[in-house]
Amino acid sequence: MIPAGFEYHRPADLTSAIDILKQHGDEARVVAGGHSLIPMMKLRMAELGHLVDLQDIDAMRGIAVAGDAVTIGAMTTQHEMIVHDGLAAALPILREAALQIADPQVRYLGTIGGNVANGDPGNDMPGLMQCLDARFDLTGPDGTRQVAARDFYEAAYFTAREDEEILTAIIIPTPAPGTGYAYAKQKRKIGDYATAAAAVLVDNGSASVAMTNLADTPIWSEAAGAALAAGDIEGCVAAMLGAIDPQEDMRGPVAFKKHVAAVVLRRAIDSALSRRS
Repeated sequence: MIPAGFEYHRPADLTSAIDILKQHGDEARVVAGGHSLIPMMKLRMAELGHLVDLQDIDAMRGIAVAGDAVTIGAMTTQHEMIVHDGLAAALPILREAALQIADPQVRYLGTIGGNVANGDPGNDMPGLMQCLDARFDLTGPDGTRQVAARDFYEAAYFTAREDEEILTAIIIPTPAPGTGYAYAKQKRKIGDYATAAAAVLVDNGSASVAMTNLADTPIWSEAAGAALAAGDIEGCVAAMLGAIDPQEDMRGPVAFKKHVAAVVLRRAIDSALSRRS
């Protein structure tokens, strides 16, 4: 289908983008890579009067690797993250996950900000950001505030971002040297959303576990992480299976999804433990 008519805006700076959102209210929406919003517009599931393209805002691009944190501009593409050597050294799990998103053509345009901002429970980066205890910079008419990834997702397509705010950057604490990591994903075909995906970090005495597309939001389980930190793999899996809430759909019935979730999580745990040093 063809989207309904809309006015296209391409501001050169963040202030101008926010002004457009203020002026047009819920009739306006920002677009980053466009892989989520444009298909919904073509299906007439989203009808907007104003589309605000963020492609020209250079201040929202780039990767900065510091000693204790990595900062990634929201308009940084998945491809740019994959080929950044400093990011691969500091956060190899991020590269591992980005390589499993769709296909190269999508990754050249798809941005990390677009992936985390819209609240799609099938996207890969939200669960990973929760696992990594990332924080999101949200900039609006009243300035910039930070929201933890673990507090950002409220329901499917509903987040803590206000209508006039733009997610501008992601700040991720750098894991300790020797931390084991893994992002494992099961999907029906190349380019599909995950039937289940798991992000795992494990260090000596600490662990973090999150899963994707098994509830209305990504699921980070403190109990699963605590069990894994104590060396109880089956306790970790049991805790996560108790936290998720999959629904039957074209990817399978609930029992199948829970089975796949357990298999994928065990694979991720095994990989993470093998990489720990």
